[in-house]
Order: sequence, then C-alpha cells, then structure tokens
Amino acid sequence: MSRERPIEEKRQRRRRAGRLALALLPALLSAPALAQETPDPSPSDSAPSAAPGTRIASEPPTAGRPRRSVFDAPTALRGANAFSAPAPLGSSLATSPAPAAASEEEPSVARLPRFRAATSLPGSATAQGTPARPSLLRLRAAPPRRIGSATRRITQVRTQQTITDLRLTPVIQSPVSGVPLPTPILGLGLPNAAGLLLGTALRRPIPPDTAYAPLGIRFGTFTLLPAFTQSIGYDSNPDQIGSTRPRSSLALRSEAELALRSEWSASELTAEMRGSYLEYPQNPEASRPNAVGVARMRIDVDRDTRIDLETRFLLDSQRLGSPDLGAGGATTRPLFATYGATAGVQESFNRLQLSLRGSVDRSVFEDAQLGNGTTIIQSDRDANQYGLRLRAGYEISPAITPFVETFLDTRVYDTPVDQFGLRRDSDGIAFTAGAAVALNSTLTAEISGGLQHRSYIDRTLQDINAPVINAALVWSISPLTTVRFNQQTGVIETAVPGSSGAFTDAAILEVQHDLLRNLSITLGGAYLSTNYDGVRIRERGYSATARFDYRFNRRLALRGSYIYSTLNSTIPLSTYDAHTVLLGVRVNP
Repeated sequence: MSRERPIEEKRQRRRRAGRLALALLPALLSAPALAQETPDPSPSDSAPSAAPGTRIASEPPTAGRPRRSVFDAPTALRGANAFSAPAPLGSSLATSPAPAAASEEEPSVARLPRFRAATSLPGSATAQGTPARPSLLRLRAAPPRRIGSATRRITQVRTQQTITDLRLTPVIQSPVSGVPLPTPILGLGLPNAAGLLLGTALRRPIPPDTAYAPLGIRFGTFTLLPAFTQSIGYDSNPDQIGSTRPRSSLALRSEAELALRSEWSASELTAEMRGSYLEYPQNPEASRPNAVGVARMRIDVDRDTRIDLETRFLLDSQRLGSPDLGAGGATTRPLFATYGATAGVQESFNRLQLSLRGSVDRSVFEDAQLGNGTTIIQSDRDANQYGLRLRAGYEISPAITPFVETFLDTRVYDTPVDQFGLRRDSDGIAFTAGAAVALNSTLTAEISGGLQHRSYIDRTLQDINAPVINAALVWSISPLTTVRFNQQTGVIETAVPGSSGAFTDAAILEVQHDLLRNLSITLGGAYLSTNYDGVRIRERGYSATARFDYRFNRRLALRGSYIYSTLNSTIPLSTYDAHTVLLGVRVNP
C-alpha cells in the first residue's frame, strides 16, 4: 500500500506535465514571430484581471522595457535594451513598434521571420529606438555578401583609369615646310599631306568594338599594337599636275603601323608611327614613300606639376605642280623631311594652370630634276625653327576653361642667302585666346583665335600680318556616330622669288558611323587655301573621301576608300583633278 501510493503520485504528475506541455506548445512555437510582429499595447489601469484558475494569454510588459523572445540570444550589438529580462513562459511577447524610417526601407519579404533584417549597430539611425529582433534562424544564418562598394568603385575610376587632360595638351608646331593634312586626304598640293595627326591631341582614332579590338603584344610594362595593310587600286592622276592627258596608273600601297602605350600607375608614354610606300607600275616616276610618327611622354612630378616631352617626324614628297618647283618643270617628286622635339612643364595653382614649352624643328629638302637634265638645288631651303610657347588657363568649371597663349619663334636657314639673293631668316610672334570645352564626355573642343606677325631680315621681303584661327572638335552624337572637325592656320616658308611666305588655312570635317559592331563607314571633306604674299599666286583645294572598314575578327579586316581631290590655282599647270580608289586587307598580329 505504501509502495503503490508514491508510484501513483508520480504517474499523475507526469500526466499533468504532459497536458501542460501540450497546452504551452502553440505559444512556444509562435513566440518568436509574436515577439516581432505584435505591437506593444499601452498599459491601462482599467484592464480586466484574469479570473483565478484561467490560463493567462497575454500580459502587459513592464513600462519602459519591452520584452523579448527566449529565442533571441543576448549579444553586445543589441542597442540600449540589450539585457532586458526574459518574459515568463506561456506569455505572449510584444515589443515597441520599429521606427518609421526602418520600416519604410525594409522590403515586404522582410516581414517573414527568416528574412528579417539584421539589428542595427549602436549609434545608427535605427538603433535609437528598439529595432525588431531577428529570429533564431536569421541569427544562425551567414551574413549577406556585399559586392563592392559605391565609394570604392568611384575611387577606382578616378585613380586607376587614365584620364587624358585635353585642356593643356602639347600643341605641335606646324612644320616650316607646309600645313599638315590628314592621311586619307591625299593630293591637295602641300608637301606634308599626312600630318594633322601631329597637329592636335583631340584627333584620336575611335576605338573599335571591344569584341574586335586588337589585343596587342605585351612587352614588359608596354603594349605594342602592330598592323600591316596591303591595298590595290587605281589613281587617275598620280603626278597631281594639270595636263590634258594625265598618266593614270594602277596603285599599290603597302603600309605598316606601330602603336605603343605604357601600363604605368603614374606618368604615361605613348607613341604612334606609320610608314607607307605608294607604287604606280604604269608611272614609276610618281611612286613615293610617306612616313609620320609622334611619341609623347608625361611625367607626373606631383599632384600639381607635370613634365611633357615629345618627339615627331614626317617624311613626304612635293607635288610636281608646286610653285616652289617652278610649277611643273620637275620630272620627279623630291622628298623632304621634318623632325623635332618639344619639352615643357605645366603647373597648377588651384584653378589656374600655367604651362611653358620650348620646341625645335628642322626641315631638309631634296634636290629636284628638271626635264632638260638640270637640277633645282633646294639645300638653301634647309632651316631650323626654335619656338617658345606660354599658356595660361583658368578653370571656370570642369566643362569650360578659357586660356590665353603667346608663341614666339625664329627661323634660321643653313644658307644665309638663297640662290635668288634673299635672306629669309625671320622672327614671329602670335597672340591667341580661346577656350577648352568638355561637356559630359560627348563634346570635346578647343577653339582659339588671334593675330600673328612675322618680320624678315631682308628688307625686300615685307612683313606678314595675318589672323590665327585654330579649332579642334570631337563630338559623339551617339554611341554609333562621331563627328570630328579640325582647322589650322599658319604662315609657311616658300622659295618663290619675291614672296615672303604663304598664308595657309586648312579645315577638315569627318563623320564616322558604325552600321554594325564590325562595320563602320567614314565620310569626310577638306578645304585648303594658300595665298603667297607679295606675288599673285592663289590656290584653293577641295577633297572628299569615303571609307569603310569591315572587321572579320581581331586580327583581320577589310578596308576600302575613295578619294576625290581638286586644286584650282592661278598657275595653269598647278590646277588638277584626281580620283583614287583603294581596296586592301589589314592584319593586326
């Protein structure tokens, strides 16, 4: 009897404990969600009290201290109410409502316990109140992975990408022998018909689509981009001379290119060289070479100081109808070469930018052969040119930078007196003012205008006063269409007796449009004006070009071009028309 009574009491206690566990199971399962979802009811003295013997469904929390779930483990990152006392078992849990700012930022899916956002750090905006407590599954889950940072990406763009400053780039002085013109526009009559690439930093090629762009050859910290083009076509007037029956011929053009760029974290070295040979089997006397190249180096001394270095060269031939050759008396195209270098420093004083650059250029001419066997000596045209350029610019805004510029130069000939008894050494000065504009990376322009004066040692050669208007523009109308415009004026040297020099004005307009990712077309036109001072010689030239480039892949491309050029001159034999058609294959190793 005494043994069965304790056993029976144990069984009854076990049954009561089981019934109590079954009764409390729903409350335990819903406790984490209710602790985050249920708003904190306002305490009221008139709240009805529970009857004796009934199960308490809810209980108002202690004033000023919200209750939390037993599943919400304490941690040091909980805010001001991190160590509140746990609620008793069997009671519904309630917390104060979350701040309005936090509730607006959370997405709708965050209302589920497993997607609840993590608790804010102390001192943050959401930590000033009592944030919602995450569930046990959220606490045990791995934190979300962050992919990058907006601030870090902006910093990388500003510090790790090469940004070319087009406001105070080195301005290449026009060679003393002529006005530069772009390579596609041939035959307008001036000696250096391949040089506007040297004239301005704004004239840079449009990069092809990345899927077809050449990868180049890595050589240490440099990337080499070689290319070779072989073309075949037809030229209606290779001699570029006025005649009733010009000697047309088949045209064979071989061209090699090499571009180099550095991969340095600071400073920069770039170079571009191009050489070609144009052969005419039916007119061998008109065959001629052509080469042009430039190398630029920027040394970043510190944040506000940089040093600019540059070397350049140009090799071309004179046309037979040039007034310097007696207007058609020569039978072969004599070669000439110009080469030079520039060194300068640029300093920035907050928004004020000052630059000083010195340059030296040399021109060498080859003798010409006449039809009767005599020789035209041109060694008296060999000369050196020394220049000094001072430029000051003030950045009103990142888009507009006005500037003023002064250029001083002197030209010294190897032969003090030429074959006509003239002393052609001269000094020049030019004042210009303009502005550099860069709007949202779609429009980049530099426009300037002013006056130039040149005086000669020989008193029989009168001084030259002429306006100076220079412009360079690159306008990206759309990702597929780009417009380029260049204009350059200057006073060039001449060997015409009685003429001090020739004032030239050349303008080029070019539009490139991509029909496909690997197919682009280019339409362009050019205008040339040359006025010889002291004599009645005037020349006006026009040119139109059309070109297409079709890229099969990164290494192989098909290129075709058509060029029409005409020149009207007061000298009859200098007036001519020419049509040139070329079709070639370009290889990028």
